[in-house]
This record gives sequence, structure tokens and C-alpha cells, in this order.
Amino acid sequence: MGSESWTTFVVLQTPRLMPYLGGTLTMAIRRGNIPGLKDFLLQIHPDLNYNNSHGNSIVNQFWEHTFHCRFAPPPAGWVEAGGALCTGQEDLKSVETEFFDISDLRPEYNVHKAVYALAYALDDMLQCEPGRGPFSGNSCASFQSLEPWQPPRSVCSESCPPGTRMARKKGQPECCFDCIPCSEGKISNKTDSMECTSCPEDFWSSPQRDHCVPKTTEFLSYHDPLGIFLTATSLLGTVVCAIVLGIFIYHRSTPIGQFHLNGMHKAGDVILGGLFDIHFFSTHPDLSFTSEPRQPTCHGFDVVGCRLALTMAFTIDEINRNSNLIPNVTLGYSLYDNCNKLGVAFRSGLSLLSGQEEQVILHETCIGTPPVLGIVGDSSSTRSIAISTVLGLYRVPLVSYFATCSCLSDRQRFPSFFRTIPSDAFQVRAMIQILKHFGWTWAGLLICDDDYGLNAARSFQSDLGPSGGGCLAYTEILPWGNDPSELKRIVDVMKKSTARVVIVLAYESHMINLMEEVARQNLTGLQWMASEGWTSAATLQTPRLMPYLGGTLGIAIRRGEIPGLKDFLLQIRPDLHHNNSYGNNMVNQFWEYIFQCRFAPPPAGWVEAGGALCTGQEDIENVVTEFLDILNLRAEYNVYKAVYALAYALDDMLRCEPGRGPFSGHSCGNLQRLEPWQFVYYLEKVNFTTSSGDQVSFDENGDVLPIYDIMNWQWLPDGRTKLQTVGEVKKSAFKGEELTLDEDKIFWNFESKQPPRSVCSESCPPGTRIARKKGEPKCCFDCIPCSEGKISNKTDSMECSSCPEDFWSSPQRDHCVPKTTEFLSYHEPLGIFLTATSLVGTFVCAIVVGIYIYHRSTPIVRANNSELSFQLLLSLKLCFLCSLLFIGRPTVWTCQLRHAAFGISFVLCVSCILVKTMVVLAVFKASKPGGETTLKWFGVLQQRGTVLVLTSIQATICTAWLLSSSPTPHKNLQYHIDKIIYECVVGSTVGFAVLLGYIGLLAILSFLLAFLARNLPDNFNEAKLITFSMLIFCTVWVAFVPAYISSPGKYADAVEVFAILASSFGLLVALFGPKCYIILLRPERNTKKAIMGRGIKS
Repeated sequence: MGSESWTTFVVLQTPRLMPYLGGTLTMAIRRGNIPGLKDFLLQIHPDLNYNNSHGNSIVNQFWEHTFHCRFAPPPAGWVEAGGALCTGQEDLKSVETEFFDISDLRPEYNVHKAVYALAYALDDMLQCEPGRGPFSGNSCASFQSLEPWQPPRSVCSESCPPGTRMARKKGQPECCFDCIPCSEGKISNKTDSMECTSCPEDFWSSPQRDHCVPKTTEFLSYHDPLGIFLTATSLLGTVVCAIVLGIFIYHRSTPIGQFHLNGMHKAGDVILGGLFDIHFFSTHPDLSFTSEPRQPTCHGFDVVGCRLALTMAFTIDEINRNSNLIPNVTLGYSLYDNCNKLGVAFRSGLSLLSGQEEQVILHETCIGTPPVLGIVGDSSSTRSIAISTVLGLYRVPLVSYFATCSCLSDRQRFPSFFRTIPSDAFQVRAMIQILKHFGWTWAGLLICDDDYGLNAARSFQSDLGPSGGGCLAYTEILPWGNDPSELKRIVDVMKKSTARVVIVLAYESHMINLMEEVARQNLTGLQWMASEGWTSAATLQTPRLMPYLGGTLGIAIRRGEIPGLKDFLLQIRPDLHHNNSYGNNMVNQFWEYIFQCRFAPPPAGWVEAGGALCTGQEDIENVVTEFLDILNLRAEYNVYKAVYALAYALDDMLRCEPGRGPFSGHSCGNLQRLEPWQFVYYLEKVNFTTSSGDQVSFDENGDVLPIYDIMNWQWLPDGRTKLQTVGEVKKSAFKGEELTLDEDKIFWNFESKQPPRSVCSESCPPGTRIARKKGEPKCCFDCIPCSEGKISNKTDSMECSSCPEDFWSSPQRDHCVPKTTEFLSYHEPLGIFLTATSLVGTFVCAIVVGIYIYHRSTPIVRANNSELSFQLLLSLKLCFLCSLLFIGRPTVWTCQLRHAAFGISFVLCVSCILVKTMVVLAVFKASKPGGETTLKWFGVLQQRGTVLVLTSIQATICTAWLLSSSPTPHKNLQYHIDKIIYECVVGSTVGFAVLLGYIGLLAILSFLLAFLARNLPDNFNEAKLITFSMLIFCTVWVAFVPAYISSPGKYADAVEVFAILASSFGLLVALFGPKCYIILLRPERNTKKAIMGRGIKS
């Protein structure tokens, strides 16, 4: 990316550099066009009269540069060198130069604008009118009295005139603004207005927007052409309506004024309506207006639909026989055939609502079907949406037994809609529960391309993660027709996916086309899950498809028992008196379909073609038909519950006590003055239990407490198929959604006969955490072991939690265990060794004391100051024993005592050595002439006092240390994160340093005194032994300091114990070893003569 300073450099745009600079993005000065510039450049010529004038020589210099010549007089030697003279007549057009390249004018364009800016400023100044100028006294500038600071106008933006307002330019000073014209209806009547003000209600802005003017009035007048035309058209339409009304009144008994509906009716005090699919298809009449339109006809009789309608008739009959339910009120019904068409269903719904159909005579004195109290239907969500939209305006309840669209739960749009079948939203949740039960977190979803499939897909995508912790591997839309290429693509997606569970929310027709492609590609090893749309599809349960679909788990409408229904179906008989009545011919059409006959009068040519006539006495038990198959009543059971819901609501309303009702003034609803919304109120409160034990009640959206059966497609060994109920999923008011499965009954179409695994990633065991894979669904992840000190104690943990301070993670990282504790223990080899060494040293000291006591009268004991020797042995014993305080778990008293005991014991020891050394020097000094008085300063009392004073100083140091900042036990978690190291912190480093420094001071002093006495006679003094012992002592403690500082935990205590023992043994061996050797092994040297050097010579 380049700046404008080198954007247009031609020298960089070469074949050598373009491999590097090609594609460069740069900033450039704005390019502009300057018309006439090239012609102007071609017309320039040098001024021969001013060639030597430096003030006007630019063109001449350009000319000499361009033509490589010189004007006369030329420079000296120019002509002699062969240079040409310029004539001024040379042709610029014949020279190739960039001078004439005006295709990329950038700085030139800026020069052009700069000159024009000056010119316009000058023009504005000259246009100034005297007395209206911008300067003092409203004066104008002139050439005669012009000051450079007097430009005519020096503003960023011109003032905004009336009719405009100021609009600040963002990011610029407030003097820089645009003038925006006021919008219509607003004005500004002064210069530089910040806002435009609205005109009053009856006024409008002038064209200049600088004042308000009265609005013009306008209305549709009888005097303008449009008003005249519309008036005439209105009167003409009124006349036509009057004529049509007269025609309809005159011909009111003809068929064209009515429409026919197949139905079945029964009189009663209260009428319930019903809409059912009695026929599969309908034929629409010709509406070309060239002939009289015929009524729509329905064909393709649906036996199951007829059984649904008769189930409603049976239920009403059963309720009428029940004296405990709505006593003294008889229910009737009006059931219509919707012919599986929206238009017919809508007509039927309006007929039930208005009671305008005239074919059915219910009573002798009453003609016409009375309005219904409620309607059971429709089976289709689309038809239910259309009908309920109208019924909802009047709050007439519509109770559907088969419409599942979750959109119907919208109480704002459908305030009087109820249903006894669960919505699709619950079906999705039921499937999610099954996925969760078997641990299937990775599934594919196939849907149909309509509201049913698309809404279900949205529900799956929103609910699957939060409810079941699962993900969709893919979502594919199944084509409506047989599209081989699209089906092949979908099956390829299924084959490549690792998901072994496939959920299909579609219809039977979709599955037939899909399974053809699945069978062609021989795609096995999948676990299918079916929606209620194809769970019971017998066309798919074939030997050819069961190798793929065997073991399918499906959602099915709840099956129920309806006692007495079969007997009722066997008792139905056709009505021979109303065969041709469209309003009550449903049973007759069923009879004709079942027995393949026709009632009299038969259609033309029926008898001639060999067709039979129906008598009405045919035996229905002799016909093999699914009409009497009541082993799998599902939709019928929903109809049964819907009718009972209406009946219970009516019963609750009739039991209302006046004065205690739920409506205004505590009134009750009654059949004489019943408002539909009052009946809806009671229907919302319905709560009863069917004879099968199923609870029926509606929630705030009109949905029934949902329940589904879970079906399993079983492939029996003999090749037969069986649709087995293996569980249920339901929602209760108290327990919420419950899934019940009998896994022993489920047939799995796999070699293992066990449910498959369908996961993107296996669950992360305890001790690991989930790490999402970027760009993949949340079910796809890696399992990362927890780091040290952290655990996860459940499966699929998102994070590892840290253990408490005194705990550490187990090797499996699945629980916390107490951290191992570390201190110098009596039970470990190092502790045992140091303890044993300490006790050995103590025991050796005791033996030496015993030897000294036993041989206390011998010269060698007496000659070496026996009292100081015993004090020295006592202090050494204390030194050995104080090391035991450093072993074992630190406590408050051991931490405080160990250093105090150590310091005092060693000071006592070194003090004895120091005093002994001083006594030796004093004795030898006294043996010399004039030194007799020296010994009186080193008597027994002085020796004891010196040792006591030196030891008391150390005791004082220890006391001050313990009182100010005493050592305390401490759990050290810094050396090892997985261990707790128990140690004693010294509290005050200064106190510990003073303690050691005092010991060191006495030791150095003893060493120096002993070193000075090293040349005394060997047989008498022990100065050399003291020197050697002090050398050992100092060496040990000098080495101790860096070793102690660098040793962690228990090893610091071990180093200190080692230093104590090493220095103690050094003193013990160096000072008492030679003497014990003489006492025990060389008694001949333990004589006064030997000691004095006059006996045995070594």
C-alpha cells in the first residue's frame, strides 16, 4: 500500500519490478479534467525578446530542454561543440514528451481549482454593493483601498436563507454546515435557522418554505367528474341488487340457492357438530357460468373416517344413557363429511355455526339444523386453522382429534381451539426423551417440506441441545415427489455420516420414495425413529424393507379401549326414508360401499349392468373389513375424549348454582341464554379420567395433557411383522413429562441385539474435561485429562475443579486425596539413622563420664581440669540429645525448644572449651618467672562464673527471640505442590543469626587461643587437641550455612541435625579420645612423671 507521493511514479512500473509491486493499492490526488489545456500548451512559444531576462524565461528554458538547443547568444563553445541554435519555430507536436499527457491531471487539477478560488473571491469582492458590504460601516473593498485581510467573504459555509435549516457537518467545525430545505409542512422565516417549525393544523408551507399558507380544501364532490361517475355507479349497483333479490325470492325453492353436504344427524336438546374425512376426494363443479353449476361430489369412501364419525355418534349415545352426566339433557349431533378438502370443510363448519342448511327436519314444527354448542374436528391442521379462525370470532369451541400443528396453540389467533391429540412440540420432546434414554446424542433429521416438518425441525434444533444434550449431524428436506437425484444425495449424506440414528418427521409417501433408494444402495445398520405420520404405515412393513426398517421406534397416538363400540357398529342400519337426502346419508353411503350395492332408486343402468340393490338387511359381520377392527383405536379414542370433554363442560355449566357463578354478578350460564364464550370457560376447566385410566384436561393453550405410545417394528422369525407397543411418554400435572420403556420387548435390528451407539464423541470419563472442536457441533469434542491438582468427578465435565489446599488429585484425576505430608520422621531410614546416631553419641558421652569418674584420681584426669571436663561432657550430651527435637512432626513446643536447646547446649560446650584454653595459657604463664599472680584470676569460682556468664548471654538471646518472634510450625506448600512439608519457620531471621553468630564468635575465640598455645609442651597441655577440635567445629558450621539454606523441607532439618552430631562427635573424639586411649590402653602413661615429661618416652 502506497502513499500519494509515489503512486504515479512511472519509473517503478517496469517489467523488472512489477512481479513485486503488481497489485499495489495506493492513495492518489484527485484526478480532474481541464478542457482546453492541451490546445493552450500547443500554442505556447518562446519570447525571443526576453531570452536573457531571468524574470520571464520559464518557457524559453522549457524550449531549450525539449529541443536540446540554445537561444542566441549561446553559451561559449556551444556552436563549436556542434550544438544547435533555437529559432522559436520548432514544432512541439513532433516531439514525444510527457508534457502533453493530460490523461492523468492531478496536481494540475489542484492548481486549476486554486486559481479559480482566487478569481471567485475577487469576483465576490467586485460584486459588493456599497452600503451593504461586510466591513465596518457596511463598506466594500476596492482596488484603490484594498487590504489583503479584506476578502469579500471568508466563511466555511454560506448563511442558510429562510426556508432552510442548518445541518452540521459531522467531524468539522460548527461554522461548516449544509443548508437543508425544510420539509413539506415546515418553515423557517429567518437566516441560519437551526430547526424548521411545523405549520398549524389548517396551514401548509409555502413553496419557498419561509411562511405558512392556508391549506387547500378537497373532498369527493358531486360536482366533479369522478363524484358524478361514482354516484351513478352506486345507484346502478343498488338497482341490480334489487333485481337479483327479486329473482332469488321468486326462485327460492330451486337447487342453485343451496349447497349439499353429506352428513348424519340426530335431534337433541343440545347439538354437537362433527367434521370427518368420509371421502378421500371431491370433484369441483364447472364454474364457467355457461350452464347451471352442479353441487360438489365426493368419491373414494374412507371406512376409517366413517368409523370416526360413528365413534362420535356412539359416544353421544353412551353419554345420553349415563344418568350421572348432564341429566335431563339429551345430546344430539350433526356430523358432516369434509371430503378431505378445505372448501368443503369450511362450508360444513359455517353450516354448523349458522344452522342455515334446510334439508334436515329435526322436529315437526322446526325446520333447519340448530346452531351447535361445539364442534369435534377437523383432522387436518390446515383445515382446523381456517375453520377455527372464523369460529374464534364467536368463541365457538372447536375440539380437534388429529390436528397437531404447534401453531394452533396460539391463544391470540385461536381463542376457542382445543385438541385431544398432543401438538408437534410435544412429539419432538418425546423423541428427544427417547434419544436421551438410550444416550443417542448424534442423530440425523429428515423432514418434509411443509409447516409440519419445518416447525418440527426448528423445535429439534432449539430443544435437542438444552433438553437432551444432543446434536443434529445433518438436516435434510425430503422431496414431495419421486426425485431420484435428490433422494440419492440424501442417502449419500446418511451413508457418509457417523450418526447411526435417523429421525424422520414426514409422511408415508415420503418414506416410500426414500426407502426405495435406501434399499437400492443397501444402506443398513441404521436405527430409525418414526413420527406419528408414518409409524403405523403397513405399506412399509414388507419383507423387502424390513431388513432396513426392522427395529424402528415410532411415536403413535395413544391407543385406548372404547367398551361397547363394536356392538354399536354392528347395530347400525341405513335409513331407507332419507336415502336421497344429502343431510343424512352418511350411513347409506357406507352401506353401499361395504356391500357394493345401491339403494332404490338406483343410478341409471345399475341394475342392467348386474349391480345389486341394497335392502338394508345385509349382515355386516359377513364382510371382511377394517371397519370392525377395534384392536388399535387411536384417532377414535381421541374423538371419544373430545366428545366427553364437551359433555363434562356442559355438565359443569348446568350444575352451577345461581348467585355463585363465575360470571358478572356471580351469574351462571344456561341453555336458554348461553353465550359461546361462557361454554369455552367451562371447557378450559375440564378435568376427568376415561375408562382406560387416562386423565383429560386442557392447559392454557387448549392442549390436552399429552400422551403418546411408543411403537417398535418387530420382524418375527417366521417373516411376519408386528407393531408392538413398548412404552409411553406422557405429561402429568404433577410429575411433568415421563418416559416409560419396556426394553425387554424392544426388537433391535442389529447382530448384537442391543441398542446401537450413536455419538459424535464418546463421553469424557471422570478425570477428564470436554474440549470443544472448533467449527463443529457441541457434541463433537476431545477429552483432555485434568492437570495436576485438578479433578472432575463426573462424566462429561466442562471444567476441572481445583482440589482444596490440603488435598491433591488422585492418579486418575477423579477425586481429591489428602496430600502426603513430609517431615523428618522417626519411622523413615534417615530419621532412624540420625536418632540412632544421637543416642550413640549420648551413650558414648555417658561411657566417657563413667571412665572419668572411675579414674578421677588419676593424674591425666586431674591434670586436665576435671570439673571443666565433666561440664564439657554434660554439654556434649545435651548437644546429642537436642538433635532429637529436630526429628518428628513439628509442634509449637518442639519448634521453640529445638533452637533454644541447641543454642544454649553448644554455647555451654564452647564456653567450657574456651575457659579450659584460657586456664592452660594461664598455667604456663604462671610457670614463668613473675607470672605467679596470673593464676589467681583463673580459680575454680572464676571458671564457673565465666562459663555461667557466657551461657547466660545465649539464654538471654534465646529468650528475647522467643518472646519477640518465636519459631512456629508451618505447612510449606511451595516446595512441592503435591506434598505438605511440615517445618519450623524461625520467625525472626535476625534472632537465629544472632544465636549462630554468638556460637561462632566463641568458637573462633577458642580456636585462636588454642592456636596461640599450640607450641606448649605436648605432654602437659591439650592446646593442639582443642585447636583441632575447634577446627572441626568451625568447618562443620561454616559448611552448614549454605547447605541449610539450599536444602528444602525435611532435609534442612536433617542438615542441621547432621551438623550438630558431626560437630559434637568432633569435639568428643578430639578432646576425649586420646585421654581415654591413655586411661584404658596405656595406663603406664597415666602417671605424673609421664605427664610432666620425665617418665616414659613415647
